[in-house]
Amino acid sequence: MSAAIRYPHLAIDEAGTARIEGTRYKVLHLAGEHYHHGWSAEEILRQHPDLRPEQVYAALTYFYDHHDELVDQMQSAAEAAEAERALQRPTRAELLARRARREP
Repeated sequence: MSAAIRYPHLAIDEAGTARIEGTRYKVLHLAGEHYHHGWSAEEILRQHPDLRPEQVYAALTYFYDHHDELVDQMQSAAEAAEAERALQRPTRAELLARRARREP
């Protein structure tokens, strides 16, 4: 018998994305700040004064309960961003800098 876990202060949308209920924040966003920057719950609260402690702790609980899945999502997003960046055309400023380096 499996019991569904409910996370107070969080809502899961139809796409399966966990969000802080009543806000624009995705749990993945806060998890990334915690995972990549090493921010504690207290630092996240300092950086996002519109959040309440119970919301941040609920997000971090969800993150640790789904750690591997969310870390994989972060890695995939980083790889996709890097691939997209590689496809970008150089800006005018970059082209002018290249030209300046070539000219004596």
